[in-house]
Amino acid sequence: MSTHFTRRSLIRGITAATAVASLATGLAACGGDSDAATTTDSAKSGEVVVGRVSNGAATQTAVKVSEVKSISAELPAAVRKSGKLVIGEGALPAGFPPLAYVGSDQKTLTGSEPDLGRLVAAVLGLQPEIKNFTWENMFVGIDSGKVDVALSNITDTEERKKKYEFASYRQDNLAFIVPKKSTWNFDGNYENLAGKTVAVGSGTNQEKILLEWQSKLAKEGKKLTVKYFQDSTSTFLALNSGKIDASFGPNPGFAYHNKQTANTPNATRTAGTYSGAGASLQGLIAATAKKDSGLAKPLADAINYLIEHGQYAQWLKAYNLSDEAVAKSEVNPPGLPLDNS
Repeated sequence: MSTHFTRRSLIRGITAATAVASLATGLAACGGDSDAATTTDSAKSGEVVVGRVSNGAATQTAVKVSEVKSISAELPAAVRKSGKLVIGEGALPAGFPPLAYVGSDQKTLTGSEPDLGRLVAAVLGLQPEIKNFTWENMFVGIDSGKVDVALSNITDTEERKKKYEFASYRQDNLAFIVPKKSTWNFDGNYENLAGKTVAVGSGTNQEKILLEWQSKLAKEGKKLTVKYFQDSTSTFLALNSGKIDASFGPNPGFAYHNKQTANTPNATRTAGTYSGAGASLQGLIAATAKKDSGLAKPLADAINYLIEHGQYAQWLKAYNLSDEAVAKSEVNPPGLPLDNS
């Protein structure tokens, strides 16, 4: 999700944050094959059904979108001739809702990332072919040409720019989750954590950030208590019982948990977000293609078309991720610096 050294821990954070309300049927690996493919759904021409077979992780939404020939004309000749856009996901073995996982039909790879791929492919006039890999093999797929573009919650970093080119499409944010009845908010100010007890995953990017804030508060004579739990069930039991005030982790997973618990006695809400890149830079999630492939610009233009015409907002809203919207897709925007990537 974020940098190379925190990717596994952040995926663990998303998975842990959602396990307590896990999808009953949607978390199986896609056939057990590292490049198992799923084609597009059977939506009508000019329409992509966002959140289809999402098993409650999204509000199913029919989005009108068709080819924009001025954008599809920008595609490299080989991709245009193939008639398809091969999209890589790093969701094996278990998936990570609401981003990418096998849907309730036990075969379709669904989630916010595959659905964005379907929308982008529609603008480009291409048939989406979605292949599911382990995280590492997804990049091998890009390198080998088996995959045109990966849309799998990949953070734009300067280190990755040595091999890949990017088209940004979503903010890379961490979040605080609290009981819905709580009146506390982070408000972007670490000093609001004084006197609080906060859970965090061990070995994660969010732990690194939280411990830095704990150290700052200690120097000011204030206390922030950091707690660790074996699993998400224990974390949310502690949150519901008042043993902790908040938990700090990846925003998409918490957004999913908020949706899943909305009508229960243990409803939660997000009490503030924070860039996964830290205070000085807004982290960005980006479509990732092989460097010099010629794909970054048409991908960015397709995303910007979706932004300008409202389909992008529909997509984010369906997955309860509107707070991660970007105003514009950029080609190779500033990424996490080399000393943090």
